[in-house]
Amino acid sequence: MKGLAPRPVHPAVQLLMLLGLAVAGLCLASLLALVLANALYGISMLQFANLAAMPDQYPHGWDALMLYQGLSLAGVGAGALVLPRLLGQSVASYFAPRRLGAGWWPVAAGLVILCSVPFLSALVSWNANAHFPATLHDFELWARDKEDQAAGLTKFLTDFNSPGRLLVGLIVIAIVPAVAEELVFRGGVQRCLVQWFGSRHVGVWLAAAIFSAIHVQFFGFVPRFVLGLVLGYLYEWSGNIVVSMAAHFTQNAFQLLLLYLFQTKQLPGSFNPDANVAVPVPAVLASAALTAALLYWLHQRWEDGRPTAAFDPAPPSERVLP
Repeated sequence: MKGLAPRPVHPAVQLLMLLGLAVAGLCLASLLALVLANALYGISMLQFANLAAMPDQYPHGWDALMLYQGLSLAGVGAGALVLPRLLGQSVASYFAPRRLGAGWWPVAAGLVILCSVPFLSALVSWNANAHFPATLHDFELWARDKEDQAAGLTKFLTDFNSPGRLLVGLIVIAIVPAVAEELVFRGGVQRCLVQWFGSRHVGVWLAAAIFSAIHVQFFGFVPRFVLGLVLGYLYEWSGNIVVSMAAHFTQNAFQLLLLYLFQTKQLPGSFNPDANVAVPVPAVLASAALTAALLYWLHQRWEDGRPTAAFDPAPPSERVLP
């Protein structure tokens, strides 16, 4: 397919293609994970159905689940990588039409995330204790039950009793999602939505909502939605998927490192990253102000410093279909 001209495909069709490729990648990678889990740990496909519900009942439950999670999500990202080729474009031109102008771009994106931690933590605490209207009481009970099940599995997977487990966790929970989810949601979904609606803001906000909703964690929707907005605008302004990947990785890796330090008693016992403790208001306000100021500075820097030669400098969602 090298050398073929880009094909004019409507963004809605591209979204359907992306969905099909992501599902295909997920299915193939999940099947591979099941085969490997059986070969390496003796866990059959039938047993795997009970593994998520009772992971501690299997000697290699943690290893098998991490293998499955890592490979399945990697399959989703791999599916997204196929889309540009079907459209007659290179992967680089589709996901990163603007070159990485300087090494500080990803670093700055990571700094934005670190500055936003107190503000996002406050949103996490508020959202976790939110209540639905009385008419949705049954739905709230169901959602709470699903949330508790997911929390139990997350707690099991993030039990880092050794540096080796932490390393695996960083790969599976930080690196793989940062790459795969950014390719799908920012590089694919957001790009298509902005082209479809002709508005950067509509595309970023819709993609952030889809990004949060797809996790099916209703009592974490708001902070994940806000995170999606930050990642979305970082991608739009920079025009390079590596920038939002760096921010996404920083978010996940920082949480894992805090958790590991707490579990190994290198942090005060009162500081529990898993506890939804309210953050002091001054810290929340300072975090929000600093994050907004840094985002504004980056926006101005990226907008003012766009090159005009050698390649299309527009962010991915501004590229006009041929």
